[in-house]
Amino acid sequence: MLVIAGEHSGDEHAARMVARLQRAEPNRKIAALGGERLCGAGAQLLHDLTSSSVVGLVEVLRNYGYFRRLLAALVDWIREHRPRVVCLVDYPGLNLRLATALREQGVSRAGGGDVRVVYYISPQIWAWKARRRFTMARDLDALAVIFPFEPACYADTPLPVEFVGHPFLDPGHRPPVAADPTGPVLLLPGSRRQAVARIFPQLRAGFLASGFPRAVALHPGGELPQLLASAGPATGMEVREVPRADAPPVGASAVLMSSGTMSLECALAGIPGAIAYRAHPVTYLLGRMLVRVPYLGIANLLLGEEMYPEFIQGRATARALAEQLRRCAEDPVRRETTAARARRLRAILAAPAGRDAAGWLARQLAAAEGR
Repeated sequence: MLVIAGEHSGDEHAARMVARLQRAEPNRKIAALGGERLCGAGAQLLHDLTSSSVVGLVEVLRNYGYFRRLLAALVDWIREHRPRVVCLVDYPGLNLRLATALREQGVSRAGGGDVRVVYYISPQIWAWKARRRFTMARDLDALAVIFPFEPACYADTPLPVEFVGHPFLDPGHRPPVAADPTGPVLLLPGSRRQAVARIFPQLRAGFLASGFPRAVALHPGGELPQLLASAGPATGMEVREVPRADAPPVGASAVLMSSGTMSLECALAGIPGAIAYRAHPVTYLLGRMLVRVPYLGIANLLLGEEMYPEFIQGRATARALAEQLRRCAEDPVRRETTAARARRLRAILAAPAGRDAAGWLARQLAAAEGR
């Protein structure tokens, strides 16, 4: 089996799925393009794909030559080694193109070959590019989704879609953050270099303007510590790597964050705060035309209300973000409301009994092997 996860969050989610699968099937051979989490889960890491993840139209265009060469190399590797299953994890910019290429070149089952191609963690077709569902139904054998509303998004296609619960509620998942009224402010700029470079200066400025004495900026590793340090020193601010699964969580009284994966960790932990986001101006303008959702933060979308106020582009000022931090500290009702919404989120995202991601993947392997 080959697993392909192109971002830090996908690497982490895929690693938990692979680790649980290997406990059930210890002789299973698994290769991967991902990061150190997949490697630590027992997969043979062919290439660290997390170090090259990019987001946004302009950033993708800058790296187009690299991704074109990577796609060709992947198709050649799969054609030569013929894994029974290729499991694509999130990262649709590369993974959906790979699924199409495997069909067009007759490698996958959809193209008349013998390789089963499945997908874990759906692209956000409910936000934009909804017509991708038809291409996915054409190129994929099965899809596992992590939000309960997503199967209905594919109801008009023949693609088998299964809700397997959110990986943050997996029993083996240890949250990296926790609510602590006496803790520091948490700054979470994300994991993608280009986005971090735009967002972190605003989060830092918001903290400095708030009057809070302490802050912790978390990052997933790689070159990001140097990028965060390049913003300049800030009294009371510490830069740390996101805690490993065997380390205690970082307690926080409030959070300023991007809209990425860690925002849901904070929501489930019940940490009050706000979302800030800045994209390249061209990417933002295109997004305004294409995206059809009322909120950027996934917790806000799931709840249908603003758990975290959102400050996008020019609204993400130091003054506005500092005011949000002060409200989190001074308003006990806001903290109680955040905790209640966290409980609602956990109920929404829990997996149906016996239908987790590892079990879904095991069934895909069994189908590929005729079992």
